[in-house]
Amino acid sequence: MKERVFVDASAWISIKNFVELVEMAKRKGAKWVAVVAPHDQSTLLAVSRARKGGLAYPVLVGGPAVMAEIAREKGIDLAGMTVVDEPHPKLAARRAVELVKNGQADLVMNGLAQPRYLLEAALDEKGLSTTTGCLLANVGVFEIPGLDRLILVCDIGVVVSPTLEQRATIIQNVIEVAHRLGIEEPKVAILAATETVDPRVPLSLDAANLSKMAQRGQIKGGIVDGPMALDIAISPRSARIKGIKGDVAGQADILIVPDIEAGRLLAQTITCFARGEMASVVVGGKCPLALPSRADPPEAKLASLALGVLMV
Repeated sequence: MKERVFVDASAWISIKNFVELVEMAKRKGAKWVAVVAPHDQSTLLAVSRARKGGLAYPVLVGGPAVMAEIAREKGIDLAGMTVVDEPHPKLAARRAVELVKNGQADLVMNGLAQPRYLLEAALDEKGLSTTTGCLLANVGVFEIPGLDRLILVCDIGVVVSPTLEQRATIIQNVIEVAHRLGIEEPKVAILAATETVDPRVPLSLDAANLSKMAQRGQIKGGIVDGPMALDIAISPRSARIKGIKGDVAGQADILIVPDIEAGRLLAQTITCFARGEMASVVVGGKCPLALPSRADPPEAKLASLALGVLMV
């Protein structure tokens, strides 16, 4: 298991919101971030604030004329930022990955490029994979009105339909993200349609196996339980009424979804209907990839950048 960000257990402070997330990342120290295709107002505002706030040293990989025009029209200060001339988003993604490989950047952040461009560049044999067959995972961190803690959801954008072995790796990766957020022993719920183990439902069997793997130390650093319906994972009242006991029921910090479709739907449901805000990072490679939604406002993109800095 990777080294945790906090050594002394007494120093663990769980981050509750994105303001605290940004402040925690600032305390870690500014990192060099290669920003792919920052051809929109929201991304440029986010990186400008990150530079002024001592969070990051942005390297803008994109079309200089496009960025300059947006900055001029919207009054965004890009002074002091490095610009790499590569207007095509797909090629910009590859240039950004090269900057990390050459030691000229600590992490990568997406702007307006198709997310698949960045993921393809990262997974390329000359990209950011740590090993052959390296498994990346896209972790969404959500600040939800009315909830007393951040909620992590995984995988929301990389692994289409994970195997049991891949689910175990995903859980270990997202536990590490939770540790960086100050959650000492995150509670992990393996989501399914029901909370009972049913031989006719393969996912419920996987969930039960993953729980047992965690009990035996094959997954470290968190408490894992499942299968578990969403309401039981989040709501103490639902868990109590339905008679589901345990350390995770009603108190989950991490939600492991069945597949990429469920992950994307849950993420968009939280942001569209629950008015939650999302920070997104891809982990499992040589460096984190801050992967905000292209439609995110500047505040959410800044949170994704801060999450990436925290994961470096």
